[in-house]
This record gives sequence, structure tokens and C-alpha cells, in this order.
Amino acid sequence: MPPMNTCGECGGKLRRVHRTFWERFRYLAVYRCRECDRRIPVPWHYTYRFGGASRCPKCGTFRVVNLKARDKIDPMYPGVWNRLQRLGGGSLRHCRFCRVQFYDRRPLDTGARDPVTAPREAQGGFRGEPLRTQVTPDDIARARDEARSGE
Repeated sequence: MPPMNTCGECGGKLRRVHRTFWERFRYLAVYRCRECDRRIPVPWHYTYRFGGASRCPKCGTFRVVNLKARDKIDPMYPGVWNRLQRLGGGSLRHCRFCRVQFYDRRPLDTGARDPVTAPREAQGGFRGEPLRTQVTPDDIARARDEARSGE
């Protein structure tokens, strides 16, 4: 999953840079911010299968849920590793973003903040309330009242 075109810290533009010999085994790509000179690596997809918490093998997000039964609409993630996880007693998981099902023996990660979804969580997009993208008349009236009380 390549990162966005902007740096997460300063907002500067990213450009792809050469990887070192050892980085070729660990990372799919490495980007460097033009403003703050920060290096942002993008891991290979197989590294999502290692670690302490369950991650989507396709996009790498921690925001996966358990399924009780297999969904007939969404595809099952292919591969030998998925079959080994199923035979080893792994739970059926589902990724909401890439809509893929897979088996995993690791526990769900409830406390980690995913760098991809953290900005949307801060706006309230995943906690049950809708994502605020449009200004409503109530918002205009509230802002007008706050401006008058501040005078």
C-alpha cells in the first residue's frame, strides 16, 4: 500500500528514493519528504503476516473484524499461508476496506491506531457518528452565536 503524496508530519510532498541493499528485502518502496527529509518505508505485503496483532494481508490495516461464518459475496484471500492458518485453528476475519476474508490466529488489536485511518477516527468517522464533511445550517448558526458572544 503506497502512502499518500504528502508527509504525515509536515505535509510536504513525498518522492520515491532508492532503497539500500537490505531495505530491498524489507520494504516495497521508500519515500522521502522534500520538506523535513523524513524517510517513509512501505513494507512488503508478506510482512503483514508477522507481528502480535491481526492485520489485513492485502492492505495492512488493523481494523479487521471477526466473522461467524464465511461470506459468500466477499472473496477469500488466496494462498498457502491462509490455508495453514485455517488448519491451525485461526479465526475467520474480514477487512472492511478491501473487502477480503482471511484466517488468522493472532488476536484482534483494539488499542493500536492505524496511521491510515487515524485522521478519520479523529473526525469521528469510525465511532458511530457520521463523518462531518458538509456544513449544516446548525453549524452556521452555532458559529454565528460564538462570534457574537466573543465580541
